[in-house]
Amino acid sequence: MAPDVAKATLGLTLPLQIDPPKISFAAKEINITTEWKGDMLALAVTEKDLTKDKTSKFQNPILNKIDSKHGGLLFQVSTEEDFTGKPGQSVVLRLSGNGPKRVGLFGLGKCATGSSMSAYRALGESVATSAKAYQANNVAIVVANSDDLSSVLKLTAASAIATGVLHGIYEDNRFRSESKKPSLISIDFLGLGGGPELEKKLKYTEQVFTGVVLGKELVNSPANVLTPAALAQEAEKIASTYCDVFSVKILDTEQCKELKMGSYLGVAAASANPPKFIHLCYKPTSGTVKKKLALVGKGLTFDSGGYNIKTGPGCSIELMKFDMGGSAAVLGAAKALGQIKPPGVEVHFIVAACENMISGTGMRPGDIVTASNGKTIEVNNTDAEGRLTLADALVYACNQGVDKIVDLATLTGACIIALGPSIAGVFTPSDELAKEVVAASESAGEKLWRMPMEESYWEKMKSGVADMANSGGRQGGSILAALFLQQFVDEKVQWLHIDMAGPVWNDKKKSATGFAVPTLVEWVVANSSC
Repeated sequence: MAPDVAKATLGLTLPLQIDPPKISFAAKEINITTEWKGDMLALAVTEKDLTKDKTSKFQNPILNKIDSKHGGLLFQVSTEEDFTGKPGQSVVLRLSGNGPKRVGLFGLGKCATGSSMSAYRALGESVATSAKAYQANNVAIVVANSDDLSSVLKLTAASAIATGVLHGIYEDNRFRSESKKPSLISIDFLGLGGGPELEKKLKYTEQVFTGVVLGKELVNSPANVLTPAALAQEAEKIASTYCDVFSVKILDTEQCKELKMGSYLGVAAASANPPKFIHLCYKPTSGTVKKKLALVGKGLTFDSGGYNIKTGPGCSIELMKFDMGGSAAVLGAAKALGQIKPPGVEVHFIVAACENMISGTGMRPGDIVTASNGKTIEVNNTDAEGRLTLADALVYACNQGVDKIVDLATLTGACIIALGPSIAGVFTPSDELAKEVVAASESAGEKLWRMPMEESYWEKMKSGVADMANSGGRQGGSILAALFLQQFVDEKVQWLHIDMAGPVWNDKKKSATGFAVPTLVEWVVANSSC
């Protein structure tokens, strides 16, 4: 976070400048039992890999070979500890001698191929957790069924494991008075191949994760630190760091008035922190641009609910710093793409950043605001504010001459009720765009589910005095929100909306997830090769 912004924040809170852990990933083809001598050898096993024969030996050749080297200890402990290879299971042994200091079994579940991103990512997280617990500097990972994997699936498995390790080792300690650095320095992949393709895949994984870290840190940052101005400075930092491919414009209140963004400015009117409209633009350094894309992220750095203030159990007002999760995903993707530099595609990253607060200058229930496309909106609920900011952002995006738009928002609690905490809802009238984005999410290991755009529900959004209302009640709330956003998208532009209210935050870890950054990067890269 930029120091000059942080100094002006409430409560004298200054985030520490902590660099994310740097882990070296390498693929090696060596004799596992004699040549590797680091801190921990992690054996990834499926339930099938643990099949035993009548002579108390593993049938899996890799497991059997390593177990024989260590006097049958792995077989013994797997029996005594009832280790069956289920996901999340692990057991680690301390060894003596000249080999690895520790050897561990880590469960992959029933997964028998590299097609399950989630199983391999979970494995990576589990290995990272053990590495932290045992203060291991050097870890080697062996997939016991690697002989059954194709070269493509080996790449997928290595990338997913690396992603899991990076997530597992990362901790956001910027707001702690004391923090401990992780000890893990290197990960060696044994038996998963090697060469330029794997090196390129692992480098890509690390580049994407730098964007995920930015996404996590932005969402984790409290509203007294991450103001709209601070969010704008993060965009400027990306443009400055990757100035060969990025340019940036930050529009202030007066400039937004000139563009007639009454819907966005209505939401921002109550806050002492002025709004900042962010427009980052990525253009490749050479070659023809074949596709023009826009990524639009909801940027409410805090949402009190306005005069429809969030109250009562479950309102989660204390977590409303994460209401800018869509913008965090957009800026995180921008940071990653600044390093990857995909050719043939121009990308506009757009965020209408502001706060939804309460004051005498604020928007009242019943007020009518006018969006930049001339449509009028009766505000019957000031807590349905994200769609009001996105309305003007979507109009702006269409005016950039883009072919496709993906918008992302922590928009409705209704979507969490429908899909739970780990799946985001997808809304679009375009089957083609839905297939593209869902395919990108599957490659990224993230979960999306397409929801209906039920046109008949629009009746609930009608107003007696304006073109539309901004809320239509609780039933089908996430569908109504998507139908509202559609009113501000040019019919010639393919558009898709992601409601990520659930997966933006991990309740168990009390921390941001960095959700959607990998999916957005995959989608842009896929479009660059079309």
